[in-house]
Amino acid sequence: MSARIRVGIVDDQALFRAGIRMLVSSQPDLEFVGEAGNGVEGIAMAARTRPHVILMDIRMPVMDGIESTRAILSAAAEREGNPPRIVVLTTFDLDEAATKAIRGGASGFLLKDADPEFLLSAIRTVHSGTAVIAAAATRELFEHFDSQGSPGQEPERFAALTARERDIFVLAARGLSNAEIASSEFLSEATVKTHISRVLGKLGLRDRVQLVVYAYENRLT
Repeated sequence: MSARIRVGIVDDQALFRAGIRMLVSSQPDLEFVGEAGNGVEGIAMAARTRPHVILMDIRMPVMDGIESTRAILSAAAEREGNPPRIVVLTTFDLDEAATKAIRGGASGFLLKDADPEFLLSAIRTVHSGTAVIAAAATRELFEHFDSQGSPGQEPERFAALTARERDIFVLAARGLSNAEIASSEFLSEATVKTHISRVLGKLGLRDRVQLVVYAYENRLT
């Protein structure tokens, strides 16, 4: 049996934390390892328990989820360990704070009233690194709040992509799934997955959420 996915939560509502703790603990492949009531406590919890996935509330006292996310990922980079996947929790479909957290390194966002099964699936998905939480929603989020300037010079790394990789990059940045890209480009899903992996590697990106951020920050959509 493979190792269980270690999950932590940072949220200022004790009742919500208790609910997540019970939900996660009910799953044989998940292990609840820690909780915190604000961003500062979240940094300490992450360092102490080393969760694989952290559910991070955005709005909290003392330190918000945006700054806590950046600090946790920065600390992981300094110790050269595997950084946790951080999923920010919000009460709004279109939340500018979520875009800031994602730019800060979060792997995606979820609504706090998400169905329990969807939340559990999201934890497993983001831990696997093979897919992205709500890619289309992430794209919509950046379209709504993106206030960056006009297009600049094409990034050097992007210029290294092949024509096929560029096509797939644009489709992925628009939030299409592997199956939808395969249908659009007349390719197998396995081939699309390989292309996506190569694109992420060439651009130095961790996952498809970072791909969406990269596309919108560089006006490549």
